[in-house]
Amino acid sequence: MNRRNLLKALGVSTAAFGLNGWLATSDVEAAMGRANRNSEPSALKITDLRVVQMGTNWRRMLIRIDTNQGLSGYGEVRDGGSPTYALFLKSRILGMNPCNIDQIFRKIKPFGGHARQGGGVCAIEMACWDLAGKAWGVPCWQMLGGKFRDEIRIYCDTTSSIDPQVMGKRLKARVDSGFTFLKMDVGIGLLKNIPGAITAPSGMTDTSQIKHPFTGIRITEKGLKVFQDYCATIRDIIGWEIPIALDHFGHFGIEDCIKIAQALDQFNFAWYEDMVPWEYTDQYVRLKQSCKTPILTGEDIYLKEGFKDLFEKKAIAICHPDLATSGGLLETKKIGDLAMEHGISMALHMAGTPVTLFASVHCAAATENFIVLEHHNVDDDWYDTLVDGVEKPIVQKGYVKVPNTPGLGVELNEEAIKKQMKDKKDYFKPTPEWDAERSWDRHWS
Repeated sequence: MNRRNLLKALGVSTAAFGLNGWLATSDVEAAMGRANRNSEPSALKITDLRVVQMGTNWRRMLIRIDTNQGLSGYGEVRDGGSPTYALFLKSRILGMNPCNIDQIFRKIKPFGGHARQGGGVCAIEMACWDLAGKAWGVPCWQMLGGKFRDEIRIYCDTTSSIDPQVMGKRLKARVDSGFTFLKMDVGIGLLKNIPGAITAPSGMTDTSQIKHPFTGIRITEKGLKVFQDYCATIRDIIGWEIPIALDHFGHFGIEDCIKIAQALDQFNFAWYEDMVPWEYTDQYVRLKQSCKTPILTGEDIYLKEGFKDLFEKKAIAICHPDLATSGGLLETKKIGDLAMEHGISMALHMAGTPVTLFASVHCAAATENFIVLEHHNVDDDWYDTLVDGVEKPIVQKGYVKVPNTPGLGVELNEEAIKKQMKDKKDYFKPTPEWDAERSWDRHWS
């Protein structure tokens, strides 16, 4: 493709780039160098959607969207979700231009839902951003409006221990390796084998399938003292300079959550996470008003509308969307911007492969009130091998560098992914059975 044809394909008047035009020749050449010369973005069309499954227990589902110009983009159904969430949307996007991301998103977003049910919509949205970036030759953060930071602060999942000395040493190792933000679990698991620590109906502590307000589980003063002693030991080992967030308290009702929150306020934690299900806004208002530690929730909320009530009632201090549930890159940036209007900051939940990780990195780079991004697989050697195109290790001294390469900035390593599959023959196998799925989807007359 020559210079004139490339500019035409990019949808820009060549007159704008003349000697007396808006951009210098050097700028034009730079744009040409970044753009995919084999792609004509305005004529790009989706031709296929395929899925690959990694793992057999807690599954990871990657999708690949192919086009008529040989470009492919990658997305991921949220960890633990079903590939069906993405596959049944295939027929609805075939033939569409993936560069029209918002148009595609608006067409498919009615088919998403909270938690894993948002996984298909978000996976497709991710893959479209990847494709648009590759077609136009720019990174996703640039298409989102530019970046506020060049590297993204990470906090990582750390294996729990009921022994505070062991847990403290594990967290201290994180700090020694460069992490500047930590998170740990302080919950009912510390109390189950201690007589007199909890009061609960028989068998209720053996299930996690009943929502918090309906369990009848209560914590005693003895149980609160166990939590306090545990946290005091952790602070003695870690010190007070490093932020530590708390998660996985257990399915306590709001009154006992307030008791726990007040008992642990003295340790100056970064936040209390998901103490009750996110939809109980009024309970979050009670909790936030009862303690001095920031309150956080949001990893299971789909779309910015799901956050609106929490924001308007000032029920939380920090929102915590998971990009693979919340609606993808653009919707999550909108959530962050809406939070900022209400004086609320944003952390990002993330428990996926490097595809979701880097989608989150681009979004975090482009969102002003972002604080920190979660990572569940820092200790897994196989994790970094799944993708190419970025610096390794991906996490360096507690940060991920924001890529400047087109799209998400990563390409899949087929050999490494196949090592994580039960059957290597299923690597992005054809899905023609989903090509002709049709229904009258319009919800108005």
